[in-house]
Formats: sequence, C-alpha cells, structure tokens
Amino acid sequence: MPLHQMRYPALQAKCHTRDMRTIKLTVEYDGTAYSGWQRQPNGLTVQEVLEDALKKLLGEDVAVRSSGRTDAGVHAAGMAAVFRTAREIPLKSIIDGSNHFLPPDIAIRDACEVSGSFRAIRDATAKHYRYSVFNSEARSPLRRNTSWHVREQLNLEDMRAAAASFVGIHDFASFRASNCSAKTSSRRIDSVEITVDGEMIFIDVTGEGFLKNMVRIMAGTLVDIGRGRFEPGHVRWLLRNHDRQKAGVTAPAQGLCLVRVYYGENV
Repeated sequence: MPLHQMRYPALQAKCHTRDMRTIKLTVEYDGTAYSGWQRQPNGLTVQEVLEDALKKLLGEDVAVRSSGRTDAGVHAAGMAAVFRTAREIPLKSIIDGSNHFLPPDIAIRDACEVSGSFRAIRDATAKHYRYSVFNSEARSPLRRNTSWHVREQLNLEDMRAAAASFVGIHDFASFRASNCSAKTSSRRIDSVEITVDGEMIFIDVTGEGFLKNMVRIMAGTLVDIGRGRFEPGHVRWLLRNHDRQKAGVTAPAQGLCLVRVYYGENV
C-alpha cells in the first residue's frame, strides 16, 4: 500500500466512490403526537423520527424526501418517502431494522429500490385521502384520535350530490388555507366517494394534488351541507366564486388519513 494511503486511511475511504441506492418507503403513522410530517425547529415531526431511526440503522446521516406533507395530528397509511444510501443492506433488513428503532406509532410497511432519478413528489400521479366522521350522539373514546365526532344526523343524499361537483379540474381557492403557499389553486380531483359503516361516515377523495387543508375544508363543507347549513349546489358556487369565507369549517386534523400515493407501473 502506498505510504499516503497508510497515513490517511479515512481520506482514502472518502475518495472511493460507491454506487448510491435510492430506496422508496411506504410509511404508516398515527400523527396524534407529532407536529406534522416535515422537520421544524419547534415540535417533534414524523420526518425527524424516521431519519433518526434510519441513521441508527445505517450509521450515516439520511435525508428522507416525502411525497408531500401532512399537518399536525393527521395520519398516514401509505406515505411515500425516499432516501439514498450506499449501504448494501437488504430491503427486508431496512424494514425490520428501522422498525426496531421507530416508536410504536410509526412503522415502515414496505421498501423497494427505485431509479436514482425517482422523485416522490414529482412522479406521483395521484393521492388518496380518507376523512372519517363519527356520526353519533354519544362520543367514542376509541375514535377520538382518528375521526371527527359530529352529533347531528347528516343528510347523506345531499352530501353525495354536493361531492360530485368536486370531480374534474377546478380552481379550489375556496378550499385552501389562508397561509397556503401554492402558486396556483387549480387542481384535478378524480373521485369523491361517501360511504357508511355503522356510525362511521367515510369521505374518500382521490386526485392529482392538493392544497394546504384542501381535503379538510372539502370535508367540513360537505358536513355543513349534511347539517343543512348549505344547499348541495353551494359547492359549485364556491368553485366559481373563490371565496374561502363562504365555505364550510376546516374539519379537525385527526379525521384525515393519507391512504395511498399512486405512481406509474414501473415504480
């Protein structure tokens, strides 16, 4: 071995280029205890906890890039997230090892290797969110962190009629948070379905992309229609007139769950 390599083994190791792998994760979490997905200076986040767990497993700093953000208290069954590593650790070991270091309310459910050019946000073709309403006079301690408790009986026929107006490409300015930073409020919604299972009402929304608080305001508006505060045609009026003040309430965060992020056939 040359003398300079013997004196500076660490420097020699850094100069050796290894192929980087791009790993796509499917992450499930209960967002109750977290200040949302994205790292921030004040408050514990899902991204921070996940990156710390991967660092313990891989022995290197890891930057995880997700398919989007979820707000404080919002849950996910299928958040897509990507990181890069040079470690030749099997995918099953990434799942099992990371879950060993993660708390009970966060878990990696799946992992696959993707192209280095893959981007979790850019390459997503659609996302599926579910909003859960617990429709009962009496509250439920077991559902308090995963649904919105609405006591009034809701008119499902009116809610479904209104929900149909969301489908298509529209300007959703009436359904965005005041601090939303998106450059345009035009979005494509593929479907809005309302189903019932006992005392639970599920509002499933699938679309190309979403504005900040968009699904929660959509759900709040639909519930207000079910309460009789608005007529079903009010959704069409809101899509034409772009007035957030005339839309419904922002439904509570705990009722929202990111179910799945869709990608092309090769992902």
